[in-house]
Amino acid sequence: MNIVPIAFAFDNTLTFPACICLSSLMMNAKESTFYDIFILYPASEELKREELDKIPSFYSNCRIQYIAVDDTFAQAYEIRGITTPAYYRLLIPELIPQYEKVLYSDVDVIFRTDLSLLYATDLFDNYIAATYDLGLCLSNDGREYIESIKGLVKGDYIQSGFLIINSRIIRDKGVVEKFKEASKQKLRYQDQDILNLVCRGRIFIIPFLYNMTDQLFYYMDTEPQRIKGKYDNADMVEAHKKGTIHFNGFKPWKGWCVNFDIWWEYYRKSPFYDEKFYFDFFYNKLDEYDRLSLWKRIKILMRYFLVGRK
Repeated sequence: MNIVPIAFAFDNTLTFPACICLSSLMMNAKESTFYDIFILYPASEELKREELDKIPSFYSNCRIQYIAVDDTFAQAYEIRGITTPAYYRLLIPELIPQYEKVLYSDVDVIFRTDLSLLYATDLFDNYIAATYDLGLCLSNDGREYIESIKGLVKGDYIQSGFLIINSRIIRDKGVVEKFKEASKQKLRYQDQDILNLVCRGRIFIIPFLYNMTDQLFYYMDTEPQRIKGKYDNADMVEAHKKGTIHFNGFKPWKGWCVNFDIWWEYYRKSPFYDEKFYFDFFYNKLDEYDRLSLWKRIKILMRYFLVGRK
């Protein structure tokens, strides 16, 4: 049995997508994989666990442990609607000391592959492993922002939504304290900027199969030549087929977005499927779609067929 520890951090506002995220993780687990799931949540609120607790009841090869996180980041910078649980990933080496390595993932994610092989990756003396953030590395606005922050490196900036955390090395080097100190700054991309600043030179790059953001789909399908220096064609084919989808922009449980249909496919297969909720959601969305102008409808269809699904 391969034990894979994986942590998630969220509050009650994200319990619903977290349930679907965790279901997708378990749907694609090998029989030989056991996920030791840790949920980090604010100690200041009572996390609603009833739905989450259905997951180990439904899937036998996992368990869920809850960790209430104190107010360490209570004064940390909040922007773009992203609250302090986003910073909790920085505390994982201290919060989960029983493992030398821990995976971390955001919950606006659909997993489509088993993670045991990835977890076995040798990180050597690197602090973390992650994928590049191609949205910031390649866009004009992104490059300008990276250049404006001392210590960030243009073209070598990672996305923090999915990580392998080399906890033992981070504990040995006292890196968590550096994370806490960096959190006092007003950084636009919060924990992500902190990881890029503090871990610079000690980051292992993993295939983007494990963290396919909205921007990545855009570049893969419309401007693949721009990312050939980062990943090759074989990577792109594999990622399209079974890559982890990270809805880091628009959220499918709120409205239309790239790969919207895949999220709802996993919702229908999950223990949380509710026929009435499903019907009501799509009925309301059809009404919303009918009110759009012709040009907006065309843009939605173009984005879906040209960017979201080949």
